[in-house]
Amino acid sequence: MTSWQTAAKYAAGKLLNAGLVALLITGLAGAALAIGQPEPMQMGLSKPATEVMQKTLEFYDLTNAIIIAIVVFVLGLMVYVVVRFNETANPVPSKNTHHVGLEVAWTIVPIAILLVIAIPSFKLLYLQYNYPKPDLTIKAIGNAWYWEHEYLDHKGISITSNMVTDEDVIKAAIGDKEFSAKYGTLEDGSLAKIAALQAASKPLWEKLKQPRQLAVDNDIAVPVNKVVHLLVTSNDVIHSWTIPAFGSKMQAVPGRVHATWFKPTVIGSYWGQCSVLCGKNHSSMPIGVKVVSEQAFNDWVAALKAKDGKKAKAILQADLDRHPSQNKLAQVQ
Repeated sequence: MTSWQTAAKYAAGKLLNAGLVALLITGLAGAALAIGQPEPMQMGLSKPATEVMQKTLEFYDLTNAIIIAIVVFVLGLMVYVVVRFNETANPVPSKNTHHVGLEVAWTIVPIAILLVIAIPSFKLLYLQYNYPKPDLTIKAIGNAWYWEHEYLDHKGISITSNMVTDEDVIKAAIGDKEFSAKYGTLEDGSLAKIAALQAASKPLWEKLKQPRQLAVDNDIAVPVNKVVHLLVTSNDVIHSWTIPAFGSKMQAVPGRVHATWFKPTVIGSYWGQCSVLCGKNHSSMPIGVKVVSEQAFNDWVAALKAKDGKKAKAILQADLDRHPSQNKLAQVQ
């Protein structure tokens, strides 16, 4: 076997492996397992909870399929050239310089590919930026490092959300005194303390069915199948309000108000976080959204206006418990 044949065989093997991996990735990308939060070993985008995210996922799969087809074709062409036109198989090289059919093909085919990509892309952009009439308007304000949400249709309702930490969960379970006795000697911020708190809080997170590093002390709520307009701004530095399952991501810029919208169609708990590097505690700015029935949302609003936060949380949880098939939480690993 010549060196060229060996090279061709190696390239063909790589082509096969690349094709199999690409097909696997494409299949998994279109079937994300978790809804509302990431899941261990998950590949691809979040499972959609809005029409915008559903169309985004379809466009993602389409472009991936086109990219994989192009890669496989180019690799196959390279293998063919190596085998067919190496010095041993083709000692007398061709002197042709033009091929009309080939030149027409490599002009027309890329145009066709761009059209296949462009048409659904423009449709998706139109869907994203063609704002329907809102049923609810919320103003999200980024701070270093937490979120505030003001319900503009319900005066007096403002939700401040801070990340729930391992320390918070452990203190809630064993109390401040026992926590100090057990972990007080460990230096704050040290790897030893971080590891100890993470290990101790793991079963507590599983019991709470809340995602570590994404759970917040106060979730916001929106009614299912209602259009929500979100006005996004910041009090200090640039942040980004992001809920992957909604297909929503909008920059929070000081002195400016940006707008986005979403219409969640599945009752459940959804999480996101700030998606730009906004400073020291950038990773401590999660967002929690509860999508509930319209009646539960109205009851929640009434409880908040009555200054009964505990009852408000209970109303949301009771409604989610009534829809367990739609509120599947990935178990925290």
